[in-house]
Amino acid sequence: MKADDLFHLGVVAADPAAARSDFTSLLGYTWGPEITSRVEATTPGGDLAPELACAFTIGSPRIEVVTEVPGTLWCGGGIHHLGYWSDDVESDLERAESVGFVREAVRLGPDGKLFFAFCRNRAGLRIEIVTRAAEGALSQCWASADVDI
Repeated sequence: MKADDLFHLGVVAADPAAARSDFTSLLGYTWGPEITSRVEATTPGGDLAPELACAFTIGSPRIEVVTEVPGTLWCGGGIHHLGYWSDDVESDLERAESVGFVREAVRLGPDGKLFFAFCRNRAGLRIEIVTRAAEGALSQCWASADVDI
């Protein structure tokens, strides 16, 4: 994982429609479809499976607006994370931990390898490390507002 692998800025909002509207009004963004799914993840406090809803901007720089889920990692409004593609999530997570990032949540993919990991440094910066194998499927989220997911 390197700086060029940054592919989105994640924002959490209690009112995601208003957040998207604000970005559209100010910056002219258009949005892909809102997608909703149950996301199973393991945290230091145990397993969780919140229903998450999010939408990505079409075009770059890409923004993801996630609906707030109180009591989970996806709570509190504002900038939530920087999302990076990774060819090896486990290795990149270990590297992040070696420089002081703390693991917050991980999710396994169907292949048994890490699909994503969230970690945060001592200054509070959170990153999401996402397997590059998901790029083809995830790119449908920002391909067009007319895409059915």
